[in-house]
Amino acid sequence: MQKTSRKRKCYAVVMRALMYLAAGLSAALALFLVIYVLAKGLPNLSWRLLSTAPSYLTGEIGILPDLLNTLYIVMATLVVVLPLGVGAAVYLTEYATNRRLIAAIEYAAETLSGIPSIIYGLVGMLFFCQFLGMQTSLLAGALTLVIMNLPTIMRTTQESLKTVPQSYREGAFGLGAGKWRVIRTVVLPGCVDGVITGCILSVGRILGESAALLFTAGFAHALNGFFDGLSSAGATLTVALYVYAKEQGQFDVAFAIAAILMLLTLLINGAAMLVERYFRRKRSL
Repeated sequence: MQKTSRKRKCYAVVMRALMYLAAGLSAALALFLVIYVLAKGLPNLSWRLLSTAPSYLTGEIGILPDLLNTLYIVMATLVVVLPLGVGAAVYLTEYATNRRLIAAIEYAAETLSGIPSIIYGLVGMLFFCQFLGMQTSLLAGALTLVIMNLPTIMRTTQESLKTVPQSYREGAFGLGAGKWRVIRTVVLPGCVDGVITGCILSVGRILGESAALLFTAGFAHALNGFFDGLSSAGATLTVALYVYAKEQGQFDVAFAIAAILMLLTLLINGAAMLVERYFRRKRSL
């Protein structure tokens, strides 16, 4: 018995040490990556770089069109994917009764979330750019990103809807409220944290996407308004990073863009944590 207890204690100590080692290595690697990118990129950031458009005639380098294109494609994607994702989640959770249909849709969503993004880009180029005649444009890229982010919005909203207690629904039905009124006034306000979290995570994925946009949105650095920009080709920050680093050899500009993306990622993750804490406290009151 004593030998067995000693073996168990040794096993527990070894496993705990391995877990601490794995956690420490992961944290050190992430911290090194963040510090390295910020140290290489922040010294190259300037107001001139952020506020000017590039010009091949004068040799001017600027990322203002890329910043605006990123903003345009984020807005266009969220305008389409949020109603679709939330609506699909509400239907699957509150209306659908066929378990096979629900399982099939959930399986399809899980499958879509695991497909490599370059395949989305190829499908988006063939369907949106060529078949629908959109050509290479930010709108085609945004619609491709809608398909990519739809499973994230749908699944996060669906799981959040399941956390709303059934007694809330039964109480509202007992007071004479209809199905849609219960969903609108009781269920959706109770899961708004999940919707916001899914939205923030989708924004992070949109900001970091490049493979799909290489096929659908293009490489242009033209400065356009919102509607003109959606109908024309344009490079986002991630695509611009690839162009400056791979094709032009401007690694200082590439690291500056990488620093911007890193800061945006940290802000998005921080916002997601704050939103989750806020609604958790609000529920506990």
